[in-house]
Order: sequence, then C-alpha cells, then structure tokens
Amino acid sequence: MKDITDYNENTSDYELSVFLYERVVSREIRTFSALKAFVEPILRSQRIHPVLLRVFELIKKLNWGFFANITPATHKKLWKELVIPDKNFPDAGDLKRTLQISNLYISMLDIHGYTKFCQESRTNLSRLHTLDKVINHEIQQIAGQCQSVSRRERGDEIVVISAGATDALTVTLSIIDYFAKTSVVDDPAISNRRVGDEANALPAFKISAGITGGNTTSPLIFTEQGELSGFLLNSGARLQTRANELSPLESRVMVSKQVQMNYLKENQVEKSILFKKNLVYFFDTGQIEFKGVMLPTCEAVFNPQDRYKEKISAELQKLFGSIRDNLWEQRIFYDLMELLAKTALSLSKFTVIPQQPVLGMQTLTNESMLQLCRNAMKFYLKDEDYYAAVEILHALINLTEQVPQFDRLILDYLKGITAKYDLLLENYQASIDREVEEKAMEIFTGNNIKTWQAAKNGAAVFEKLKVIGRRSNEITKKKNLWFKLIKQFQHELEFTLHSGKK
Repeated sequence: MKDITDYNENTSDYELSVFLYERVVSREIRTFSALKAFVEPILRSQRIHPVLLRVFELIKKLNWGFFANITPATHKKLWKELVIPDKNFPDAGDLKRTLQISNLYISMLDIHGYTKFCQESRTNLSRLHTLDKVINHEIQQIAGQCQSVSRRERGDEIVVISAGATDALTVTLSIIDYFAKTSVVDDPAISNRRVGDEANALPAFKISAGITGGNTTSPLIFTEQGELSGFLLNSGARLQTRANELSPLESRVMVSKQVQMNYLKENQVEKSILFKKNLVYFFDTGQIEFKGVMLPTCEAVFNPQDRYKEKISAELQKLFGSIRDNLWEQRIFYDLMELLAKTALSLSKFTVIPQQPVLGMQTLTNESMLQLCRNAMKFYLKDEDYYAAVEILHALINLTEQVPQFDRLILDYLKGITAKYDLLLENYQASIDREVEEKAMEIFTGNNIKTWQAAKNGAAVFEKLKVIGRRSNEITKKKNLWFKLIKQFQHELEFTLHSGKK
C-alpha cells in the first residue's frame, strides 16, 4: 500500500497494520482522532477495526508518555479523568493535554539513603539492578493495584498519579510499606510485601512523600510527549521536600489541605481500609510558602508512635491563630509555651544529657522541660522580665534539638518565633538601658552604686548589673514599652514557615 485508497478486500491485516504503523512512527499520526480521520475512506469496513485498536496501542506507547499503559479495564478512574473517549471505539480515545479537574492527584516520593546505597553497592552491581527492577516493576504493580500509575524520575524519585485522594494516600503508604518492610496498609489485594531476591538483597528504605491535587485552580499540563508540567507537579515536589526537611531519617508524608478534605469526603461515600481502620491521622501543619504561594498543609500521620500529635493539635491550632492575628504582645508567647508543655506531657518518657549544661541543667526530662515552660511564662507574663523569658526560649531550642523524638515542625516554630522576639529584645534592652542609666541612683543601693560607676570600665560586670537594672521595679511601664515595640516592628514580625526555593 502506498495510499489508504489502495486498500481493498484482498489487502491483508498485516499489510494495513504496517502501513499505519509507519505513519505513526514517522509522527504523521499522533492521536486516535487523527488515525480515524486518516482511514476515513475505509472506516466503514468492520474488518479494519481490530487493526485500528492495535495501532492505537502504538500511538499510546509513542505519545502518551506517563500514561502509555493505562486502559479502561486496568485504570478505570484515571481513564475517565484523563482520556477523551471515542464514541465508536470505547477502548480508545485521545489524551487530554490540559487538565483543570478536581479528581487528579500527584504523589512525589523520595528514597532516603539512595546515594549511600549506590556507593556501598559499587562492587555488587546486582543490588543496583535489583533496586532498579523494584522501582520499575514492583512499584508499578503496586500503583496499578491502587488504580494509579507510577514512574521513576532522576534516580531516587518516584512520581505517582491517582484519580482520588484515597487512592493517592493508599498507594503512597503501600510503597512506603514495601520499601520500609512495614505493614500499615494491610490489604491482601495490594502486593506491598517483598518476595524473591528483593526481600533480602535490599535494606529497609525510608521514604519522604508529598501529595497534592484535587483543586481545579491548579491546572496540570501534558506535553506532546505525555510528560507532566504545571504548578500541581511543582507543589507536590515542594511538599516532598518539606517532608524530608521535617524527617530526614524516617518516613513522612505531607499533603495539601485539599487532599485531606477530599479524602474525608470520598470516605463518606465508600469507606476505604485506611478509613475503616483509622490508619491515618491528619495533623494540621499550618501554611507554608512555596515561591510566593501560601499552601495549607497537613501531615498524614501513619506511624502509631507519632499519634501523640493528636494530643497537641488543639494547642498548635491556637498558636497558628495567634500568629495569623499577629498577637505578639502575649498570646503568641503563651500559646507557644502551652504547645511545648503539652508536647512534653504527650511524648513518651525521655532523658537527655545535654552536650553542655544549659541554664545549669545537667539532664533534660519531660518534667524539667515542662518546668522550663512554666518559668518562661512566669518571667514573661508576671515578672515582665522579657530578657529572661527569651533566654529560656533559646535554652529550649538548644535542648529540644537533642531530643530524638521531638517534632521538627514544633522546633521550626520555636526557632522562628524566638528570632522575632530577639528582634524586639535588642531594641527593648537599648531603651531599658537608657532608663537604667538615668535612674542609677534610685536603682542601686549601698556599694552597688559605687560598683556601677566602676563597672563601666569592665564590660562583663557592667552587663550583669544591667540585667539587675532591667529587672528592677523602679523601671516603670515595662509592658507598655514592650507592646509599643511590637506595634513599631509589626511588619517585621510577620511570620511564615518557608520551604524549598524562593
């Protein structure tokens, strides 16, 4: 055949197939609708229909990229969302190129320790081949069983597309189960247990993941090669990065707030195993800035050891509200201490010996951390000793960094808020010191006034005496000065957590 009009009843299916394959390979035909238009002169012949479906498979392989292997039988949900079906050939159609639909979700997963594993396997390449086989076959199989599709990106990254929030969470946790040798998703229909060579050849890997989607305002673009592009893909990558920041050694899943809401909505209609067994708790982690865009986020908590976060959720929400309303005068400090105190009470018992004594403390326990929080609130709210209160904030940063199970998110907020109070304290102390200088005769008694005069030549002693002066009851309107500075620096006190590239 040199032209489609050369087709006749004597033309074999093989000859027609080769003729059409050549048009697809040369990129003359890229879509099923273009294929139908091309064979329009002979389309009435029922004999060519099986040939068209076989040619359609080649079109998919060459042009559908990420979605080359989906079919209405194996990926019913994704097919419905991604494909414009042909009215005469229900098993064929054209891939949508621009999506603004609410039922598409992207999971970005990163394997912890991948680089180290590759370095250690330099002399045992079979281990690398085993990992490659796992990612390209076993993980794809798990994805298919969860009505999703997966693909490896840049070595240790895996991208998964799902047509529902429940599917996205299920496939992500199933992949974590496979790599980490855990059993969070206990579903016999999902092959998330290792068998064969990979059962022993590969170590247990931890995974950080980010899931986003379910929002029509975040379009996803498919390029001519079937590749993914758009903000949805970028925000999924940022969430995965944030999960890795919060938990560089353990598995962690961060999701957008929209994913949480859609998951709950889907499970009101049909309850999944995750929902029935209460396997996932959504821990609100506030808003995070990604390239100027504020994204409400949650952590999908699946490790039973992390369920203590349910106990501190209310305190964290109060802190979020106070930060949102810029209540720096008292509420932010109070809510931060309440959160840290509740965390100390909720964590399993710990005993940490600091690398260096902090505020004279030789050992940090749940109880001593709680006492530090009480002392800080007393200094701030009752004594109006803001210097001592902020000093305890720094001590808490130093100490909690040494508590292995202490949540990184809370530590981030502790560090960020402390930095803002440092800004205030610098200006506050300058104002207080001027008043101490003016009222030195009233503040210091007996030999202290002589020492005050002499100490101006000795910086260390002078600084100690200034601390005494700042705490003196002779200094009036401390609170008014502190609150005045909060108003003065209101713009610089705006506080949001940032993750990833700016």
